[in-house]
Amino acid sequence: MRQSAISYPPQWHNNLKFHSCCYKSTDSHAHLHSRPRPYLLHHRCVVISLYKASLPPKFSPSTSILLRRTRTRAGIASRVEGETEDLIQPICSSSFSSSGSHCFIPLNTMMAIDQHVLWAFFASLFGFVLLYSLRRWNCSNANKKQLKKKSFPEECAKQSFSDGESRPLEGSGTDVIIVGAGVAGAALAYTLGKDGRRVHVIERDLTEPDRIVGELLQPGGYLKLIELGLEDCVEEIDAQRVVGYALFKDGKNARLSYPLEKFHSDVAGRSFHNGRFIQRMREKAATLPNVQLEQGTVTSLLEGNGTVKGVQYKTKDGQEHKAYAPLTIVCDGCFSNLRRSLCNPKVDVPSCFVGLVLENCELPFANHGHVILADPSPILFYPISSTEVRCLVDVPGQKLPSVANGEMANYLKTVVAPQIPAELKEAFISAVDKGNIRTMPNRSMPADPLPTPGALLMGDAFNMRHPLTGGGMTVALSDIVVLQDLLKPLRDLNDAPSLSKYLESFYTLRKPVASTINTLAGALYKVFSSSPDQARKEMRQACFDYLSLGGIFSTGPVALLSGLNPRPLNLVLHFFAVAIYGVGRLLLPFPSPKGMWIGARLISSASSIIFPIIKAEGVRQMFFPATVSAYYRAPPIKQDIEKDMAEIK
Repeated sequence: MRQSAISYPPQWHNNLKFHSCCYKSTDSHAHLHSRPRPYLLHHRCVVISLYKASLPPKFSPSTSILLRRTRTRAGIASRVEGETEDLIQPICSSSFSSSGSHCFIPLNTMMAIDQHVLWAFFASLFGFVLLYSLRRWNCSNANKKQLKKKSFPEECAKQSFSDGESRPLEGSGTDVIIVGAGVAGAALAYTLGKDGRRVHVIERDLTEPDRIVGELLQPGGYLKLIELGLEDCVEEIDAQRVVGYALFKDGKNARLSYPLEKFHSDVAGRSFHNGRFIQRMREKAATLPNVQLEQGTVTSLLEGNGTVKGVQYKTKDGQEHKAYAPLTIVCDGCFSNLRRSLCNPKVDVPSCFVGLVLENCELPFANHGHVILADPSPILFYPISSTEVRCLVDVPGQKLPSVANGEMANYLKTVVAPQIPAELKEAFISAVDKGNIRTMPNRSMPADPLPTPGALLMGDAFNMRHPLTGGGMTVALSDIVVLQDLLKPLRDLNDAPSLSKYLESFYTLRKPVASTINTLAGALYKVFSSSPDQARKEMRQACFDYLSLGGIFSTGPVALLSGLNPRPLNLVLHFFAVAIYGVGRLLLPFPSPKGMWIGARLISSASSIIFPIIKAEGVRQMFFPATVSAYYRAPPIKQDIEKDMAEIK
C-alpha cells in the first residue's frame, strides 16, 4: 500500500517520524505505546509520532495521535488523553510526488474547520425544522385536521394581508359563484371583488330590469351603501332624496320626518327607477378585473357528498355549462328556483301591488313618501325621478281584477280614486287611462335556512317581507355587510364543512336588523289595512294618532322603519305603546263596559298580530342572539349602528 509523505518545516526534520498505516479499526494499532482518540481526516490514515524535542511540555515523546477517515467526511477534534490544549499552525506544500500529496495537517486547523462545519450543520438543521414548523401552520387543504382543532377563521386569518383584504391563492380559479345580479347579487359581487375574491356572477338577463318594487331605499340602507362603497350608484340616475313620510287618513294628514339630525347632510332615503340602480351597480362590479358577469340561467346546483360544488347553467344560445367554486351564493330573487335545497320556504302572498306612473304632478309633501290609509288597504306614492311619481295600490288577496278586460281600470277609478288626495287625483286617473298598469305579488317569507356546505342564500331568495315599508334593499345591503366582515379574514374557502359551520353565524348575526324590519313591515300592513273588527279599527286609528303626536312618538317608529335604529326591543315597546294608547282613548274620560271590552280585544288583537311574526322570525335569534352558539364562531362585528354612523360622519 502506498505511503503518504508529509512535508514539514526543516527545523522539524529530525524530530518527526512517519509511519504508514492501513485503514483499519483502532484495535489494529495495539502496538502503539499509547492508544489515542481518533481524529477525522479527508484522506488516508496516518499515524504521526510526535517527538518530545519539538513539542510543548505536555506532550510526551511516546504520545501518538491516530487520524482515521470516516464516512462523514467531517472533522471532529477531541483532547488526547485529556491533555491536548496547544495547537500547531497549518503548513502545506504545493509539491506532489508519485507517492501522493504532500501536506502537513495541523491540529488547530482541523479543529477550526471542524467546528465551522459542525455549526453549519446544526444551523441548517435548525432552519429546516423552523421552515417545516411554519409550513405546518399554513392554511391549506393539506392540514384540514389541524384547522379543525381550532376555529376556522382563526387559522386562515394568519394568512390575511396587512391591508385587511383577502386575495385568492395563486393559480386558483373562481372563489365565489353568485347566482343573480339584482340589488343583492350586484352589490355582493362588487363587495367581494373589491376584497380580492375571484367572482363569477351568472344572471338570467343582464338588460335593464323593469320592476315596480325595489324603488325606495331607506336611509339605513343608504348608510350601508356608503359602507360598501356603492353610494355613487344612486348618482346620474335622477334619484330623488326622501326625508320622511306623510300619512293620510279620513282627510287628515301627519308628517313624519326621518331623524337625520345626527348624520351627514347627504344621508337620506333615495327613490329611483329600480332598473337604473341595478345597472349602475352591475357596471361598477364589472369594472373590477376579478369579477366576471355572464348571462345565463342557472338550472341546478352541483352537489357531491352533501356539498355544493358549483352550478349548472344554460347560456343564451342554449348551451349547457358547469361552473365550480368553493362557495356558491344564491340570490336570484323572490322567484328563486334554487331555494328549496337551501331553506324551508314558507312563502305567504297576503296581497298584490298594482303599479302606475304619474307624470308631471307634485306630491303634497315634496321629498316624502305618502301613505294613504285607504279601504281596504294602503296606497303608496313616492317620486322615482324628477318628473315621475310611483303609485302602488295594495289589493288584498291573490285574485286581482282583470287588466285585459278593463276590470282593473274600473276598480281603480271607482274604488281607489275617491280616496286619493285631491292634488293627485287627476294625475292618477290620467295614468289609469293610459293603460300602463303593472301588477306584482307581495310575498313574505321568514328566514329558515338549511346550512349546506358550499352554499349560502341571500336577498329575496332567502328572506322577504311585505314591501309596504320599503325595507327589502336595506335588509339585503345589511346582510352583505355582515357577510363581508365574516369572509374578510378568510383566505382559503376550500374547507367546505368548516366554512359552512363558520358561516352559520351569518344567520344569527343578521337577525336583529332583518327581523326588526321584517316584523315592522308585517305588523304595519295588518294595522294599516281596514277590518270590520271594531278592535282592529281602533288599533288603526290609535296608530295614526300616536304617530301624529310627534316627538319620540313619531321619531322612534320612523327610526325603526327607516333602518336607522333597527332594535327589536324598541319595536315591541312602540307597538304595544300604540295598543295601550288606543286603550286609553277608549277608557277616557270615563271607562265603560263596552270600552273596556273593546280595549281588551285591542290588546289581544295587537298580540295576535305581532307575536306570530316574531315567532316565525325566531325569538331567541331576534332578541337574544348572544345565547346562540353560532354567534361566537364569527370574529367581532360592529353592530351598533349609531357608532357606525359616527365613524361615517
